[in-house]
Amino acid sequence: MNTPAHAVLNLVLLGATKEPRRAPPVLLGAVLPDLPIAVLYAYERLRGMPEAWIWRTAYYDPRWQAAIDALHSFPLILAVLGTALVLKWPRLVLLCASMLLHAVVDFFLHHDDAHRHFFPLLDWRFASPVSYWDPRYFGNVMAPAEAIGVVAACVLIARTTPSPSVRGVVVGIALLYIAFLVFALHTWVGLP
Repeated sequence: MNTPAHAVLNLVLLGATKEPRRAPPVLLGAVLPDLPIAVLYAYERLRGMPEAWIWRTAYYDPRWQAAIDALHSFPLILAVLGTALVLKWPRLVLLCASMLLHAVVDFFLHHDDAHRHFFPLLDWRFASPVSYWDPRYFGNVMAPAEAIGVVAACVLIARTTPSPSVRGVVVGIALLYIAFLVFALHTWVGLP
């Protein structure tokens, strides 16, 4: 899934729409696993590297993969989650729960770009038969389904949350998601 979709899904599934104090750690946990990817992309674009090179070469560099996989790692996330539960740190519990939810969803929606979800214990990658973006693996179905899901979740949150701040964050996420879709259609699909 695209990062804004993780954010909206996690807000709904982890109860942050009903309890606004949960929103900051849930949002951070939803986006943190993809932070190395955003840094990689920004760094390489600033260097003037083309899109194809970024996604076919730089993305698969072992150093970037280690950073990306560490933040999608079930054992590492569960270790921190267990520690947070023992120490009774509720914000860290929510952050880890959100990271874990992000990683579980990604486990089922990545094929050629699958993460090592058991890093550093195993180098194994589960190549899901379904991709959130790649049309060879139902991406032509999953991408529109994701967009519809994001819109539905944003409407649900806007109508049910008692918090104006959470509502504002969701509007921001929706606008960011729309901007990303326009960028993706222009850059990767070639639409004007």
